[in-house]
Amino acid sequence: MESLFEKHDRIIEITPLEIIRQWAKSINWDARLLAIRGPKGVGKSTMMLQYIKQHYEYMDRQVLYVSCDDSYFSNHTILDLAKQFYLLGGKHLFIDEIHKYDNWSQEIKEIYDFYPTLQVTISGSSLLHLTEGDADLSRRCINHDIQGLSFREFLHFYKKIEMPVYPLSEVLTNPSPLIKQMNSLGRPVALFHEYLKYGYYPYYKENMIDYYQAIQQVVNYIIENELTKVCKVEVSNTRKIKALMTMLCASEPYEVDITRMSAQSGLKRETILNYLNFMDKAKLIQLLYCDKVNVKRLQKPDKIYIDNPNMLYAWATTPVKIGNVRETFVVNQLTAKHNVEYSKTQGDFLVDRKFTIEVGGEDKDFRQIKGVPDSYVLADNIETAFGHKLPIWTIGFLY
Repeated sequence: MESLFEKHDRIIEITPLEIIRQWAKSINWDARLLAIRGPKGVGKSTMMLQYIKQHYEYMDRQVLYVSCDDSYFSNHTILDLAKQFYLLGGKHLFIDEIHKYDNWSQEIKEIYDFYPTLQVTISGSSLLHLTEGDADLSRRCINHDIQGLSFREFLHFYKKIEMPVYPLSEVLTNPSPLIKQMNSLGRPVALFHEYLKYGYYPYYKENMIDYYQAIQQVVNYIIENELTKVCKVEVSNTRKIKALMTMLCASEPYEVDITRMSAQSGLKRETILNYLNFMDKAKLIQLLYCDKVNVKRLQKPDKIYIDNPNMLYAWATTPVKIGNVRETFVVNQLTAKHNVEYSKTQGDFLVDRKFTIEVGGEDKDFRQIKGVPDSYVLADNIETAFGHKLPIWTIGFLY
C-alpha cells in the first residue's frame, strides 16, 4: 500500500489544472459506485486526477488513485486493495483502466457489498460492460460516458475564447445570441476548420504530425487490445478491421454495402456486422439507423461514419472528402447528448424524433427538406444565420 500511496502522490503533484473538461462538472462524484467510460485519449484519467487534486489535500490518505496496469496487480487483487485501503481509513478509491483487470466486475460488486462506506470510482474503455456474468452492476453503478473536446471546449482551451454551453433547442430556434457573441470574439469559420483537423483530443500541441500519429496509436490500441480482450476478436482479424476503417474513410459518407465490404475484407457477413457493432461501441465509428428504437441484433446499419473528424483525417490514406467531414462532425457532436437517426426520405438526420437536419456547404438550400416541420440546414463557410439555415459550427456548443 505504501508504494501505491507514493505513486499516487507523485502523479497528483504533476497533474495539470489548465484544461478542466465540462464533463467533469456534470459527474456525480459523490456516488457510492461511479463508472467513467470513454475511448482512449479523451481524458478520463486526467479528469479523475484533477478531481482528486481539487478536492483533497496533498498526501491525504483518505483517497487513493491506482491504475490496473500497475505491477501491484500482478500479485494482488482489487479486493485485497479495497480491504487494506478501508482498514487504513480510506474513503474514496479511484481505479483507472479497469477493463485491463480480469473478473473486475465481480470484485467491484463484492467491494460495493462488503464496504458500504467506501466510494469507488472506476474508469475504462467505452466497451466496459456493467453486466458481466453474474456481476450485474447496472443497478448499483452510476455511469458517465464522455467523449473528446467539443468545438466550444477547443475554443476555450486552445484559443482562450470563452463561450457558454447552449442546448440544442436554443441553438436551432434562437441562434442569434450565440452567433453574435462568437463573431465578436473571432472568425468562427477559420477556427472551425482548424478544429475539424486537430481539435477533438485534449493533447494537441501545435504539432500536427505527432498529433495524427497519437490518434493512429489510439486506434491501433483499441483494435489490437480492447477489441481482442473485451470483445474476443481474433488477433488474426485485427488487420482486417483496420482495413475496414480505411474503407470507411474513403467514401462520402459511407453507403453500407455489406456484400462489397465482405468481398474486400475477406470477412463473412455476420462477422462484419459483429465487428461493426464492436467498433461502434469502442467509439471508432458511428452506426446510424433509420429506426434506432427497433434495431435488431446484427441488423445492417443505414450509414456509417468514423467517430470524429480528427480520426478521419488521421486514419485516411487518401484526401478526405469535405462532405464526409461535415456530416461526421454533426453526428459526433449531436450523439454526445441526443438520439440521432439517419433519414432516408427528407434531410440527412432526424434528432430526438423531432428535428430534421440537412448538412452541406454554403450553397445548400432547403429543397431536400421542403415542407418538413422543425427542419434546419447546417451550412459550412457562413458566419450568420438566414432563417432556418445556420452555420454548422453552432452545433459545436452543446457541451
